Amino acid sequence: MIIIKTPKEIEILREGGHRLAAILEKVVKMVKPGISSQELDEYAFTLIREGGDEAAFLNYKPDGASYPYPASLCVSVNNEIVHGIPKKNVILKEGDIVSLDCGLKHKGLFTDHAVTVAVGEINKEDQKLLDITKESLAIGINEARSGNTTGDIGFAIEQFIKPFKYGIVREMSGHGVGRAIHEEPYVPNFGKRGKGAKLVSGMVIAIEPMVNLGGDDIIFDDDGYTIRTRDGKKSAHFEHTILITDGEPEILTKM
Repeated sequence: MIIIKTPKEIEILREGGHRLAAILEKVVKMVKPGISSQELDEYAFTLIREGGDEAAFLNYKPDGASYPYPASLCVSVNNEIVHGIPKKNVILKEGDIVSLDCGLKHKGLFTDHAVTVAVGEINKEDQKLLDITKESLAIGINEARSGNTTGDIGFAIEQFIKPFKYGIVREMSGHGVGRAIHEEPYVPNFGKRGKGAKLVSGMVIAIEPMVNLGGDDIIFDDDGYTIRTRDGKKSAHFEHTILITDGEPEILTKM
């Protein structure tokens, strides 16, 4: 069931989204060659707790998982698409790209936000992947308007990405968010105009294109969470939590 948020809930989500954006911005500034993914996770956890909030991902057990997610931050490096588990022995190096995905529970309500950033200097091919994926998120957000559908969002993202010959991950998608970390509707990064759930004012959704330099085939690591590109090529991921209004879409996860 799609949940329409109340004005009070929307105010809480605005504050939570602002807090999450500030936290992720600070974590991004920590990214450099030689730092471990575990250090980034520990920093995110500290910032969340200092604000009096909860890490939405920590101990979250999605359907089908054999154990709860063990961290506050998903840190996915290079060919890891999403849900990379932070580890002490995963050391970032010059030329890597890294997706940082974090969820926040503020006053009982959830927001979700992700960025992919360069570790030191990266090559032009990887920078283009980051730029195009980030722009595809903006294009998807522009379609997140009352009266449109989730298919309109997916169609816009897919049509923008298609000329670059990148792979669009199809097994995972954006989603509703707010009272739970994952709610209806399903918000894919591909689709047909007019199809899918209708968007109405008061809905809150996370839009999150996941785009690969190569094909769209994926594989799951033995840890049960980390998802990689099958061909080993790099992947980028950007995400914002969006409020559907009677006018312009409102990005909740921004400073």
